Amino acid sequence: MIQVLSSAWALLLGLGLLTVGNGLQTTVLGLRGEMEGFSTLDMSFIILAYYAGFLGGSRAAPELIRRVGHVRVFAALASGISAVMIVYPVLPEPVVWILGRALVGFCFSGVYVVAESWLNNAADNANRGKALSLYMAVMMIGMISSQGLVLVSDPGGYVGFVIASVLVSISFTPILLSISPTPPFDTTKPMPLKTLFKVSPLGCVGTFMVGGVISAQYGMAAVFGAVAQLTVAEISIFIAMFYVGALLMQFPLGWMSDRVDRRMLILALSLLGGGAAIAGYALGDSFAVLLVVAFLSGGTANPLYSLLIAYTNDYLGHEDMAAASGGLLFLNGLGASVGPLLVGWLMGPAVLGPAGYFVYMAVLMVALAVYAAYRATQRAAVPVEETGAMMAVTAITSPIAVEVAQEVVIEAELEAAEEAAQEEQSAAGSS
Repeated sequence: MIQVLSSAWALLLGLGLLTVGNGLQTTVLGLRGEMEGFSTLDMSFIILAYYAGFLGGSRAAPELIRRVGHVRVFAALASGISAVMIVYPVLPEPVVWILGRALVGFCFSGVYVVAESWLNNAADNANRGKALSLYMAVMMIGMISSQGLVLVSDPGGYVGFVIASVLVSISFTPILLSISPTPPFDTTKPMPLKTLFKVSPLGCVGTFMVGGVISAQYGMAAVFGAVAQLTVAEISIFIAMFYVGALLMQFPLGWMSDRVDRRMLILALSLLGGGAAIAGYALGDSFAVLLVVAFLSGGTANPLYSLLIAYTNDYLGHEDMAAASGGLLFLNGLGASVGPLLVGWLMGPAVLGPAGYFVYMAVLMVALAVYAAYRATQRAAVPVEETGAMMAVTAITSPIAVEVAQEVVIEAELEAAEEAAQEEQSAAGSS
């Protein structure tokens, strides 16, 4: 771990600052939109625009990098993010915010692609897994920290937007000044969705549904808090608990996934997340209950994303894993793009109001549990001893991080196979 920090501390610091800025602007936007009188449907389109832009950016960024290089792409996109964050309070109009959020989503996707490819290049086979784990932890800690900054910024003024813009701007410095060589860049073409669905129906349906849940948790949580008339402090703590749950539950569940039938674990986590959402619907008047609901919701949805990728890998050869992960990432982004619109409609005063937030998550999670139970009746489970390792990834990363996770899994499986072969040879020789 010390070796990883010494070689990649600047990258991790820059990415951490980017994540803090991103988390801060998402929460402040949700609060400011309520102050400006935007409807929940307006806010759903604004949040949706980010995920649509992010999805588009993940497709376009590789070509931009090939044409003009890592440094120019990173500097241009990060500058665009910083500028848009200042425009929000100057032009508080739904159409302007929708266009701004789409641009920010596009730019963040490209920035993550650049930074993650640099991080991958800075690591080697011996520490790539540790580098990725540390990166995921930095991302989650950055999101948690961003909610603390909400408390010192006035959503009704300019301070919160300025702080987010400054954080993004200064994130360039450690990355661009400490990295001299640019890494070679290549990405794997995603597997066709028809082929991917034949390989793993549960993986495809699950990642789509989980994308919808995660976009609601992170994108619409501030809107829910404002509609439910929580205080700014309560909203920031509520949102932070989603990330705390994701951070603390990811690795224990990853350990468990390598030792049990993954379909049963997907079923159990979906039921737990659905049950938490139902509790939020029934007992949401209690702030303490809301915090527990947020912890369990974040702690189930994020590990489910990693678990579904690992489950799909169990039916693939090493040569197809990266392509499959690209397809799953696209489905996750598609679900994330649709989710905010449904949540915004459900939270409208003419439909369910704030309770619609939890109804939406409960329906998706319970539906995923039912589908997982159905798929368990359609084919035999892969024996636990034949399943690959699960590598923790989050849905807010680019395809590069997911491909790196796949590389780590493949390397671990090849090493395990080599060790097993050597043990067999030793046993044969001794006999």
